[in-house]
Amino acid sequence: MRIFIASDSTAQDYKADRYPQSGWGTMLRCAVTPNVSVENRAIGGRSTNSFIREGRLDKIAADLRKGDTLLIQFGHNDASVDKPERFTSIEQYRANLRRFLDVAKKAGAKAVILTPVARRDFKDGVEQPSFPTYADAARQVARETRTPLIDLGKTSQAWVQAAGAEAAKGYYLHYIGAAGAPGYPTGVADDTHFSEIGARRVADLVATDLHRLKLPIARYVTPGTPALTRATPAGGPSCG
Repeated sequence: MRIFIASDSTAQDYKADRYPQSGWGTMLRCAVTPNVSVENRAIGGRSTNSFIREGRLDKIAADLRKGDTLLIQFGHNDASVDKPERFTSIEQYRANLRRFLDVAKKAGAKAVILTPVARRDFKDGVEQPSFPTYADAARQVARETRTPLIDLGKTSQAWVQAAGAEAAKGYYLHYIGAAGAPGYPTGVADDTHFSEIGARRVADLVATDLHRLKLPIARYVTPGTPALTRATPAGGPSCG
């Protein structure tokens, strides 16, 4: 049994030289039983448009089989109006999501749509919805096609709000140069991409909702594992 992830830099796997930058797709492996493998096809900078244009959906179509689950999370790069190679109109975004669903259906796999995960974006102490028009479009497609939905945008927004503006920096890439982060020797202030702990927490949000869905994969997903709820970094993607 396999979980495929089609997404962007918020979910992708990273090499050690990029640490502490981490993707929630990497950490989702810490929530599944040994008989489940995670095929993380997420890649940075991709929108639904560019993911399809580069043949990445075709590669998933070639590999996807009956019994697999396909998690689909886009929106961050689709909204990049200043980057035409990424930008996707809302109408095209909806159409593209349906293309992903068609691939899953043809393979006999189960698809799950995820709304875009939250950025750290506070205004007067209130965490703002991230990419709300794309999140609404994802919800609409899920509703119209009767596809299971993980509203990661909402759950992650609530999670960031509960942490508060300052504490939430620990979930994203906020490091001074002296902190010794291998991937960022001169420091970084990034409210989009996750630290190791942030990626673990987001993976737990995904696992929590995936476990609740009425899908075959649900019984093999365990939220709240020690690896996903640990308070200190492991220095990498370890599930120990």
